[in-house]
Amino acid sequence: MTFTTEATSQNGRSALAPFPRRRAVFPFTAIVGQEEMKLALLLNVIDPKIGGVMIMGDRGTGKSTTIRALADLLPEIEVVADDPFNSHPSDPEMMADAVRQLVEQGEEVPVAQKKVIMVDLPLGATEDRVCGTIDIEKALSEGVKAFEPGLLAKANRGILYVDEVNLLDDHLVDVLLDSAASGWNTVEREGISIRHPARFVLVGSGNPEEGELRPQLLDRFGMHAEIRTVKEPALRVQIVEQRTEFDQDPQLFLEKYQTEQDALQQKLVNAQERLKKIAIEYDLRVKISQVCSELDVDGLRGDIVTNRAAKAIAAFEGRTEVTVNDIRRVATLCLRHRLRKDPMESIDSGYKVEKVFNQVFGEAV
Repeated sequence: MTFTTEATSQNGRSALAPFPRRRAVFPFTAIVGQEEMKLALLLNVIDPKIGGVMIMGDRGTGKSTTIRALADLLPEIEVVADDPFNSHPSDPEMMADAVRQLVEQGEEVPVAQKKVIMVDLPLGATEDRVCGTIDIEKALSEGVKAFEPGLLAKANRGILYVDEVNLLDDHLVDVLLDSAASGWNTVEREGISIRHPARFVLVGSGNPEEGELRPQLLDRFGMHAEIRTVKEPALRVQIVEQRTEFDQDPQLFLEKYQTEQDALQQKLVNAQERLKKIAIEYDLRVKISQVCSELDVDGLRGDIVTNRAAKAIAAFEGRTEVTVNDIRRVATLCLRHRLRKDPMESIDSGYKVEKVFNQVFGEAV
């Protein structure tokens, strides 16, 4: 749909001048292959508390394209108008302190619809740029908390994408993971403290050839997807042809996939609403923890994330109970990056997870 506004032509009569169109984004439903990455991203959208996705794979495999396509797919959200933190108008857990005070005082806050934002974190970003800064001079002279929001504020209730996360400073990765886990960002300087909501789906990507993340940081990502360059010639041709078709006429290409896009968007909305009703049997929960124990996974993050992801996939597929197959489909994504690395071992970590899963759940190897 093209929105138009009246303008006056050279002969004095009114003419219709179109608003500039938003930049076309390759549709998510048109992306061929990379099913593991797409599933991990969709599950994190359904339940952001899964803790984000780390995508490791070869260059030129469509990591950035897929993440931008996901952000474009998501429906608009309700926000408090002109609020730099994208505060939720009715959920106190997603409100900035100033907005919450207004609501508690019984004042009405203006509401606006906003597209879900995807924030790209540049590699050279400083901590001030990411977290925001406090203007001490203004705070002291005017007695107000003068805060300049950073990228975490902009990413609240959206997607924060860090390309080449394995090249980012460890301290900065720690800050991002802390905010993603707690849902809040706190900035302190000279005794002044400001906090704001920072709930986002954290997506990191990288190329294993350029170095791995430290195990302590890798463990903090909810899921770990591995992607490889497509080897099948027919599939490679299909991908190239699709990209060419999109570049030649983006609007026509988008129209072709609009029905599928709308259907997937509605499916995600329904899954989010259904998530609270999903049940997972005690026996299955015990077996998930047995898998984690036999894989010698440190801590309990693996157990928690696998439970959450299994519920999310059940919600996505329109069911209210988790099945063994749901757990099978998410176990490798949730656990492969939590295994202790043995430099002498050549067995793929994904294969190890599958093998132990089959032993515990009694499935054929």
